[in-house]
Amino acid sequence: MTVAQKPEHDPLRPEALRRRYERIRGQRGAWEALWQDCYDYSLPARRPGGLSGGLGGGGNASRVNERLFDATAADAAEQLAATLLAQLTPPWSRWFAFRPGRDVPQENHGAMAGELDRAAELLQAQFDRSNLAVELHQAMLDLVVAGTACLACEEAPLGEASAFRFSAVPLNDLALDESGSGRLDIVFRRQELTLEQLGQRYPVLEQQAWFTTRRQREPDARLGLLDCLLPAPAPQYGYLFATVLEDGALNEDASLLGAGRFEQPPFIAFRWLKAPGEVYGRSPVMKALPDIKTANKVVELVLKNASIAVTGIWQADDDGVLNPANVKLVPGAIIPKAVGSSGLTPLAAPGRFDISQIVLDDLRARIRHALLADRLGQIDAPRMTATEVMERAAEMARQLGATFGRLQSELLTPLVLRSVAILQRRGEIPRFALDGREVALVQQSPLARLQAQGDVQSVLTWLQQLQALGPAALQVVDTVAVARWLGRTLGVPGEFLIEAGEAPAGGGAALPQQLAQTLTGAAPQLQQMLQQLAGAQQTTGAVQ
Repeated sequence: MTVAQKPEHDPLRPEALRRRYERIRGQRGAWEALWQDCYDYSLPARRPGGLSGGLGGGGNASRVNERLFDATAADAAEQLAATLLAQLTPPWSRWFAFRPGRDVPQENHGAMAGELDRAAELLQAQFDRSNLAVELHQAMLDLVVAGTACLACEEAPLGEASAFRFSAVPLNDLALDESGSGRLDIVFRRQELTLEQLGQRYPVLEQQAWFTTRRQREPDARLGLLDCLLPAPAPQYGYLFATVLEDGALNEDASLLGAGRFEQPPFIAFRWLKAPGEVYGRSPVMKALPDIKTANKVVELVLKNASIAVTGIWQADDDGVLNPANVKLVPGAIIPKAVGSSGLTPLAAPGRFDISQIVLDDLRARIRHALLADRLGQIDAPRMTATEVMERAAEMARQLGATFGRLQSELLTPLVLRSVAILQRRGEIPRFALDGREVALVQQSPLARLQAQGDVQSVLTWLQQLQALGPAALQVVDTVAVARWLGRTLGVPGEFLIEAGEAPAGGGAALPQQLAQTLTGAAPQLQQMLQQLAGAQQTTGAVQ
């Protein structure tokens, strides 16, 4: 929507937004050469500038592929992106839950749990019907290669299968900055649209004389469009959003296409690793880039040496009979030579190139190690003990622990908050605050459950030790509380748990000592089930 003339201090003035975009866009220049190398060597088909050129305006993707000779980095990057998707937001599987917050009285937990579970199921159904898995996988590829990615979460028109419409925003279209909170919540997205596309997206333009005149004169002209997202200044809350045209010759009213406020940001920017003092993230491909370039050069030299070994290098006497320019080294060829002449003589190579395979194996191993392919990859051993399964699961949790924490705060939580806000505005789920006090957001992804299994193992070991001490030691165990805690930690639906003060549906209850003995006696079986679950989750992640 168009708005009236804005005061000079208003952050949504088009001229102020354009100046701020140019400043933030200029700060990104130091990263562009590094991003270009990362995409060229590990993901040429997903270059920031598309197929027609990259950030630096270079050649197209086919020209880049002609300079690539080793695909180790590309394979490892795709495998890591798929693993992240399977471990954080597995498609068709609920990876989050809503639980009553800390300020909710205990006696109200049972009534709230059922409603919150239904809200979570409805939200997951909307995710499953949307294009989240497709676009988030593309964003994960950007995250692995460039260290920074952005996912746009927009509300779909009424009548579509899902209430959400996601899109992975190319890095070349973005200019990002941090606010005082330390998050990447200052987002500028630049697009180029034809006048016809602009008229379809913003019908209000059809009523402006400059647009109609320019459309008649230049029907194929394209205009730059800036989507601007800024945190609202205190004491306001939420985010300010504006869409402006880049053409500075237009007046304020003409260039400002719309402005508004969002409770949750529609652009979700997230990073792999953040260095102090830097805005954009760093990726595992950046860490392995020297090895990736070296391995690519070694393979190129090996192929050149192989072509020499196949065709050979020859020398011949220029005796007036033999013309080397007309010699074709093909099977069955007859090459004339003068009597007494040595003819063509192969030139011995100065050395062997066998050492290249040793160097290449070492480089490829370091690339796979940097991109976690050797630690998160598919299980090669035909048989693995339960201890080995648990150790591999613990290793995965350790390797992705820091990254998972950042992705949880910058991607998963904002994604759920934005989606919940859309469904609440539509009236499809009840209104509640996901602030940890009224309702808490619980991560139930495979990786989150792997991290929780360490706590479960500790509790089960404690119960086994108490059982060895005898019935007197079991008197200290609140078995109902233990069973309820195990259910919450393992992601059991809230409707399966009996809250404090509620009577069990089956009627009656065993004695506390009998419950304790039953629970502690089942501890070995629970541990075995946890080990099998960890192995199944790790295998699923490797296959994905």
